[in-house]
Amino acid sequence: MSNVETNPVAVRCGPAADAGPPDTAPRVEVLAPRDVPLGGPRAMTVRRTLPQRSRTLIGAWCFADHYGPDDVARTGGMDVAPHPHTGLQTVSWLFSGEIEHRDSLGSHAHVRPGELNLMTGGHGISHTEVSTPRTTVLHGVQLWVALPGEHRNAPRDFQHHVPEPVSVDGAEIRVFLGSLAGSTSPVATFSPLLGAEIALAPGATVTLDVDPAFEHGLLVDRGEVGMAGTPLRPADLGFLDAGSDTLTLVNAADTPARAVLIGGTPFDEEIVMWWNFIGRSHEDIVRARTDWQNASDRFGAVEGYPGDRLPAPALPNGALTPRGNPPRR
Repeated sequence: MSNVETNPVAVRCGPAADAGPPDTAPRVEVLAPRDVPLGGPRAMTVRRTLPQRSRTLIGAWCFADHYGPDDVARTGGMDVAPHPHTGLQTVSWLFSGEIEHRDSLGSHAHVRPGELNLMTGGHGISHTEVSTPRTTVLHGVQLWVALPGEHRNAPRDFQHHVPEPVSVDGAEIRVFLGSLAGSTSPVATFSPLLGAEIALAPGATVTLDVDPAFEHGLLVDRGEVGMAGTPLRPADLGFLDAGSDTLTLVNAADTPARAVLIGGTPFDEEIVMWWNFIGRSHEDIVRARTDWQNASDRFGAVEGYPGDRLPAPALPNGALTPRGNPPRR
């Protein structure tokens, strides 16, 4: 789902300063999740690990929500009314359940487990997300990618891809963006990225070749996973700085584990993130909000949703202020 919280945090992300030569041994920073209640007709609570004060970007990945398993019979499932986006791509990935997607490009698709839906909202797009009647348990992740400056006004786009699973010793991998374990996704992005689901067998130790130019993040869905020697619990996001050409994952338990690996080259631009908008200044955000509230053609219209659009929250009293990643090690 999208960031429909009623009091969104204002975040301005920037490139990290260089703190000198890296240590010889990789160090993993553990980003613990925080519970965020979302608004909308059916309120949900998600576990959010990006952005936060200690880290705002992993490559161009700027937003990570982890939700479920959610018993739809008890909670009512997901129902997110038409809402806008600018300056980003949304990545929807499910472990269970099904979500109906409609957008102002005219796309009508379903998000299903093991299938990627990637939507581009550069200059402006709007969409809806509703769990289908056949869904009993809703469980997945919602990720955002910041668009680089030269593509920040990219036209609306929607891509769907079903990656073939790749088996390596002790793991099954589905690469939905970029390349890993000999598998390459055909889905186009605007900066170098990696996105993959990794299912680890009980007792498995897996070492993967990775791009040393990439920062990496591992979001654990179930089980406990060691990332480069650091233990991660469910819903933790482990961050590993650029510089490593291999990544070792360990599931020491006698039950399966599952995680989502994201990565990309360090994002070297400042951005401002607020609600569902990414811009380059406070004024960009004000303009986007005004356009949405005024039903501007910038965001188009979503056909087929039986309800009203989501209104934008009130802007903070002061200007959106900068926040940046800590210095690179």
